This record gives sequence, C-alpha cells and structure tokens, in this order.
Amino acid sequence: MKTSKPRIILFCTLLLLSVSTSFVFAQTSRFSFNTYVSDKGDSLNYRMLFPDYDTLRRYPLVIFLHGSGERGSDNKAQLKWGVMNFATDQSMILHPAIVVAPQCPVHQEWSNFSEDSITHQLSLRAVPSMPMQLVIQLIHQLMKTLPIDSNRVYITGLSMGGYGTYDIIERYPHLFAAAVPVCGAGDTSKVASIAHIPIWIFQGAEDAAVNPMYSLDMVNALTKAGAHPGFTFYPEVGHFSWLAAYSDPLMMEWLFRQHK
Repeated sequence: MKTSKPRIILFCTLLLLSVSTSFVFAQTSRFSFNTYVSDKGDSLNYRMLFPDYDTLRRYPLVIFLHGSGERGSDNKAQLKWGVMNFATDQSMILHPAIVVAPQCPVHQEWSNFSEDSITHQLSLRAVPSMPMQLVIQLIHQLMKTLPIDSNRVYITGLSMGGYGTYDIIERYPHLFAAAVPVCGAGDTSKVASIAHIPIWIFQGAEDAAVNPMYSLDMVNALTKAGAHPGFTFYPEVGHFSWLAAYSDPLMMEWLFRQHK
C-alpha cells in the first residue's frame, strides 16, 4: 500500500512539532515557580533554574529581566524569550548556574528613567521602580540562602529588561560581575561608576522599537570613561536582536568567565 507524499510530509511536520513542543516544555519545567514577598507585603513572581544538587559547590547567579510584552501575573510569560538558552542540557553541563527570571507586573517597569523631550537623554531617577526594588531584595535574600558565588552575579535583560539592566548596574555598581544589556538604554552620565564592570551590549541595526542610538551612545560613553565594552551590532535585524544574542555560545562563554 502506497502512502501519498503530502501525508508523509504532514506526518513528519506534526512529529517535529510534537518533539519541539515536548522539548520546550521539558526545559520550561526545569524552572521552579516561586514568589518573593517583602517585609511590607509586596510580592514578585519569579522562576528559578537550579543547576544540580551538589552541596560542595557554589554557583554563579544569573538574573534575567524580560521585555514589556512578558509582563503579567501568570509567572510563565517571562520564559518566552532568551532565558531558555540557559536551561538546555548543553548549557547546564558547560555553565551550571542558578538562573532567576522575575516577572514584572502589568503597567510597571524594571527601570526608572526620565527622558529629555528634546535630546532624548535618559536620567536615572533617585528611587528605583517597585519591581526593581523587589529584584534587589530578592537577590540579597537568595545570596543568603542559596550556594551562590558572590563574585559571579550576572545581570542581563532584553528591551525593557535591557533598560532594567542599565538601571540596576548604575544603582548597584559593585554587586555585579558582568552585564549583558540587549536592545536597551541607560543614563550616559552615570557610566563612570560602571566602567569597571565587564559589559557586552547587543543591538539590532534596524530596531524600530528601541532606537539603536541608545546602545551606540552607551558604547561611546563607556569607552570615553575608560571601559572596554563588547558591542555586537546586527545588520538587517530589528527588535528581536535577543534571538541571536542569547544563542551566541561566545557570549555565554564570556559571561561565565567573568569574576569580580
């Protein structure tokens, strides 16, 4: 009995989709569901990847800040982009780490910048946003309760999370061993305080959501301040520069080499 070619193609397509879906679900399930509650009763949902049950080691901590489209209260959407690259078998073998992905509530932001309407220069406001305050509190709690190497705390984020990455290192410049902001923006007047932090910036050259000039301005300001930032400027790429950034094995190797 002959099977028609269209049926074979359809079967293979469905099989690939099933395998792909199962693979993604398996990775997602590696992240535990958690909620941090502050002394004041404010809460922050987060997912956490724990590398191994090994009581003899201390692990690096990676904080991953998602973009604006993943805000909410489901404690799931923040795993949509980027962070799953830390949860592959290969990554967990080569770079075992505690990875934390908090979820920003709807209508709130990781960062707290003001923007000049004419120059578009960002200025860091004195007080962090509420989600950022909770992220910092969560980091300190985890460092007290989990086997974390305090010399290897890393921060990364995309889009809104890229803004948040600059915000948090400019507020707490001595906490982090490295930072990877993807299509973000920061306060260029504060770069002297973060010039000592290894930073690798990623940006799409045709980004219509976050002006590439923000990343270029940060690179130039950091360089003038004596820093040596990495900068990857993807040609013919719009806002989704994080697809290539978090899939880059060189970036992963670089990140996990960094120590305070």
